[in-house]
Amino acid sequence: MRLNDDQLALRETAADFAAEHLAPHAVEWDQAKHFPVDVLRKAAEIGMGGIYVAEDVGGSGLGRLDAAVVFEALAGGCPSIAAYLSIHNMVAWMIDRHGTEEQRATLLPDLCSMRILGSYCLTEPGAGSDAAAIRTTARRDGDSYVLDGVKQFISGAGASDVYVVFARTGAAGAKGISAFVVRGGEPGLSFGPNEVKMGWNAQPTRQVVLEGVRVPASARIGAEGGGFAVAMSALDGGRLNIAACSLGGGQAALDKSVAYLGDREAFGAALSTAQALRFRLADMRTELEAARTLLWRAASALDDGTPDATQLCAMAKRFATDTGYKVADEALQLHGGYGYLAEYGVEKIVRDLRVHRILEGTNEIMRVIVARGMLGAA
Repeated sequence: MRLNDDQLALRETAADFAAEHLAPHAVEWDQAKHFPVDVLRKAAEIGMGGIYVAEDVGGSGLGRLDAAVVFEALAGGCPSIAAYLSIHNMVAWMIDRHGTEEQRATLLPDLCSMRILGSYCLTEPGAGSDAAAIRTTARRDGDSYVLDGVKQFISGAGASDVYVVFARTGAAGAKGISAFVVRGGEPGLSFGPNEVKMGWNAQPTRQVVLEGVRVPASARIGAEGGGFAVAMSALDGGRLNIAACSLGGGQAALDKSVAYLGDREAFGAALSTAQALRFRLADMRTELEAARTLLWRAASALDDGTPDATQLCAMAKRFATDTGYKVADEALQLHGGYGYLAEYGVEKIVRDLRVHRILEGTNEIMRVIVARGMLGAA
């Protein structure tokens, strides 16, 4: 599968942006736990705040394969920032696809420009992989809903302006869940402390606490009881994006390794002349290319709406996130002791990519989805 000229231009634009605005600051942002909102808004100026949002509300109107190409290139500069952009794009797409015309017109121009930021609020302290078990409630009260509950591991929490919150409006199970837009600053909305994490330090991760948060009925996205379907529809694309971010991080680590082995000498010769190390580099590139091929196939399937798209997205997410992390870890090993130092940037990539095997559905859940597609529900 080959990219067309427009997709090649997209990749070049995103890679140039990453090289200029992300890579030079990535280690510093990681160490300072700095969330560079100003840089996110620069990304939005070139269309990255609403990549697959319709053009009539300020989006770029692109497809999922286009987005995969963009996120891989961005992650070459900083996986943490690329991953937040993926989440923000998920939020904007849900409103574009499932929201009312009023919601689209009111929210999307500012989301696409990233004048306002978005967060996706599904996971709870007691509901991770079993997302249908969420306990946050939304009680109907006249023309409003009153939301109570806690959301866990929310990227952008505290800095975002729009929170898409999934809450229970009905009985237990997936059909009792609805989706709502909650604006930052609403009375009763608060946040836990910024979590101390292994990676992804350039974006905040906090609990979102809802205590009697009142939103108008017009803030509901889609039909009452349709929220779980909204959440799952967004996750197919989110899984592709995080897979792409893993490939971008893994490729950056591989590129660093190629340069390092060419410069570093041992026993009177460049390390790049050692056949054992050359074989390891060859395997790293081969595995990244294989993962990229699967990712592009899955993205094309989602663009085309094929029946196996969800399974392919799960396959790509599992394979690419495992592969990206494996390649980054191998790159650290090839750097020897220098790979363990922050200034080389490899250990940060390893730390950032580790969580990709957990979020957007753990890789174990990806296997469940694939097996269910082959064998049916157990």
